[in-house]
Amino acid sequence: MPDETPQSGLSDTAASGLAYFTFIPAIIFLVTAPYNQKAAIKFHSWQSIFLTGLAVCCWVLQMILMFIPFIGWLISILISLSLLGIWILCVVNAFNGKQFRLPVIGDLAAKQAGV
Repeated sequence: MPDETPQSGLSDTAASGLAYFTFIPAIIFLVTAPYNQKAAIKFHSWQSIFLTGLAVCCWVLQMILMFIPFIGWLISILISLSLLGIWILCVVNAFNGKQFRLPVIGDLAAKQAGV
């Protein structure tokens, strides 16, 4: 009888992609075995957490910009669309098994994940 490894639930790519749906699954994957033992899942979880931090900072900036008529609103919309595009890019790459690193956040995530 061949030595088969039991399935642990989610595949690596599914867990990596799901880590981007809020920071809660990312934290769960970082503290739950066997997900916290896989470098790819840890990388995407950390990048998701850092991306959430960036989104919160951008939200604060948007609230400040909303006091500037028209130009502030336009910049606020551009920030929102940019964050949405970055998030979609990360999710699609994670579900495809690719490690897409964002410029600063990706390096921090790789350092935390040990990649």
